[in-house]
Amino acid sequence: MRKLLNTVYITQEQAYLSLDGENIVCLLEGKEKFRIPFDNVEGIVCFSYLGCSPAFMGKCVEKLIPIHFISPTGKFLAKVCGETRGNVHLRVAQIDRFRTDSILLAQNTMAAKFANTIQLIRRSCHDNPSLRDDSQIDSVLQGLKSGIASLYEAQSIEQIIGIEGNCAQQYFSVFGKLLKGKEEALAFQVRTKRPPLDPVNAVLSFLYTLYVNEFASALETVGLDSYIGFCHSLRSGRCSLACDLVEETRCIAERLTLTMFNLKILGEKDFERQASGAVFLNADGRKKVITEWQQKKRSDMMHPYLKQKIQLGLLPYIQSNLLAKFVRGDLEEYPCFLQK
Repeated sequence: MRKLLNTVYITQEQAYLSLDGENIVCLLEGKEKFRIPFDNVEGIVCFSYLGCSPAFMGKCVEKLIPIHFISPTGKFLAKVCGETRGNVHLRVAQIDRFRTDSILLAQNTMAAKFANTIQLIRRSCHDNPSLRDDSQIDSVLQGLKSGIASLYEAQSIEQIIGIEGNCAQQYFSVFGKLLKGKEEALAFQVRTKRPPLDPVNAVLSFLYTLYVNEFASALETVGLDSYIGFCHSLRSGRCSLACDLVEETRCIAERLTLTMFNLKILGEKDFERQASGAVFLNADGRKKVITEWQQKKRSDMMHPYLKQKIQLGLLPYIQSNLLAKFVRGDLEEYPCFLQK
């Protein structure tokens, strides 16, 4: 079992990472901000413009610690991960398996995604009695159930993507009702991505980016190619397989987003609004979200397939390992994650 270590998040835009022996050293305006041993780190996410030294990157490659470079607004820029050391036979099997079983994999993944979405909505209704008799929410729940059934009638990936888009639109039509606050500045109307146009969308996009990076690292760890997916189309520079696996776990990021706004952990002061209408987390907002995300990853959960208690932060590695077992033929079917 992989030990869950720390992901280091560098949120200061003027921070610079350097190497000192076996330690990571963070410099800010020429002064040492902190230092930590490499052995306590499993990944680095850097929102800094200055980046890090070549010697530091070389050490991370040697220790198989991926560095993800992300813009301060949350856009993925690049990844440094070193030489691919996975089993080449596994990657060949991955391509063969995805060619023959892509439709079934996509059906199961999207079905799991919306089964988890239904659970999230029901849990929110349980926590907020005023939502229990909401006719629009009831209609969306029925629509999601019908969408899941329709997935298994689809004959192509394109049809599956179309059903997924329709279900997502229904889901986000009521997402704003799951927020308890009534502040107009924090209201959610519709899902917007590039760029996010309100604070809720800004947090969703930010957490999705972090989670895709974690799944990409997990896939590399088990020897699968994170750029070759079964549902998302192949695109240069996009970790399509990581995007596929994130679909079934988006509910975790969405639930945390609701929690942070409902408990007023995040407020208007944690965001910056641009003249174009785009809304992004500011430095303080990113720190708050990252802190809550790290705490969430350390919480315990019962894995529905393994029937074992794990830390939530290990979920990307477990799902990646289960997918690798399916690709090798050790499992007859890939067991998607289903939230209980």
